[in-house]
Amino acid sequence: MTRPAVGPVTLQQVAERAGVSSATASRALHGSSGTRVVGEDLRRRVEEAARELRYVSNAPAQALARSTTAVVGVVVHDVADPYFAAIAAGAMGVAREHGLLVMLAATFRDPELELDYLARLRAQRARAVVLAGSGFADRGFTLRLAAEVDAYRADGGHVVSVGAHGLATDSVRPANRTGAALAVRHLYELGHRRFGIVTGPRALTTVRDRLDGARRQLRSLGVELPPSHVVDGGFTRERARSAANTLLTRVPDVTAVVVLNDVMAAGVLAALRDDLGLRVPEQVSVVGFDDLPFAVDLNPSLTTVRLPLADIGVQAMRMILSGPATEPRTVDLAAELVVRNSTAAR
Repeated sequence: MTRPAVGPVTLQQVAERAGVSSATASRALHGSSGTRVVGEDLRRRVEEAARELRYVSNAPAQALARSTTAVVGVVVHDVADPYFAAIAAGAMGVAREHGLLVMLAATFRDPELELDYLARLRAQRARAVVLAGSGFADRGFTLRLAAEVDAYRADGGHVVSVGAHGLATDSVRPANRTGAALAVRHLYELGHRRFGIVTGPRALTTVRDRLDGARRQLRSLGVELPPSHVVDGGFTRERARSAANTLLTRVPDVTAVVVLNDVMAAGVLAALRDDLGLRVPEQVSVVGFDDLPFAVDLNPSLTTVRLPLADIGVQAMRMILSGPATEPRTVDLAAELVVRNSTAAR
C-alpha cells in the first residue's frame, strides 16, 4: 500500500512517481494553453500517480499562473559586454513600441544562474524570455534547461533563444560559422598561411561554432592549424592580451590572428603593439568578430566580422509578439566582413 506523503504533495513529486517531467505532469493534470497535448495513456499514468499521492491541485494558483504580465526577460552573460548591450537595446526598442517592459538578467556565464533566472521569471509570470547568452556544450545542463523551458511554456510562457542552445524553441541564429570562415578567407587571400586563433571558453556553443567555422575553412584551403596555434582568451581583454603573448612567443612566425570577439581583439592588439613590439598589420594581421562600436576606434582600426546585433534583439522580440507557433521557428541572420586597417597583404 502506498504511504501518503508527509505535508502537501507537490507537482514535482507526482511527476517523479509517474516518471515524467514536471511540465508533462502539469499538462496532464491542468491542461495547457499551448499546442502540446499529452497522450491518453500518459495522462492516465499521471492521474494515477496523483491519486496515489493524494495530490490536490491549487486551482487559484493555476489560474494565476496562466495569466502573464507585460514583462519580457532577457537573459545575457554580462551586461557590461557591448555585444549583449546591443542585443538588449534592439529588444528594448521593440518592447517600448508595444508597451512591454524588458527585465535584464546577467548570468556571468554560470549555467546554474540561467536555470534560476528562468524559474524566477516563470514564477513572476513573465510573458516571455529571450535566452541571449551563448548555449552551453553540456548535455546534462541542456536537458535540465529543456525541462525548465517545457514547464514555463506549459504555464503559457514563450521562450526565444539566440544561437545554438539545443532547445526546441523559436530561435535567432547569427552566422557564427560563416562569419569565422569569412575572416579566414580574407586573410588567406591576402597571402597569409601561418594562422593563430584566440578563442573564448570552449564550454560555450558560440565559441565552438566560430572555431569550427574557422577550422573548416582553413582545412578547405589546405592550411594546417596545429593545437599550439589555438589559445583561450577567456572572452576578456586582459586574458586575450596574455593569450596573444603566449601564442606569439610559442609560435613567432604566425602572421595572421583570428580573434573570436572584438573585446579580445582589443587585448590582442595591445599585446602585439605594446608587449611584443610588433607592427599591425605590417608584421601581423588581426581580424575580430562582432563589429562592436569601439572597433573602428582601435589603433589600428579593426577589421572584423559584423553581426547585426541590434537586429538579433529586434527579431527575438518580434517572435514574441507574434506568439508561439506549432513548430519552432528560426530566423537566420547573415554576417559580413568589414575591412579596416588591421589587415594587409603578406
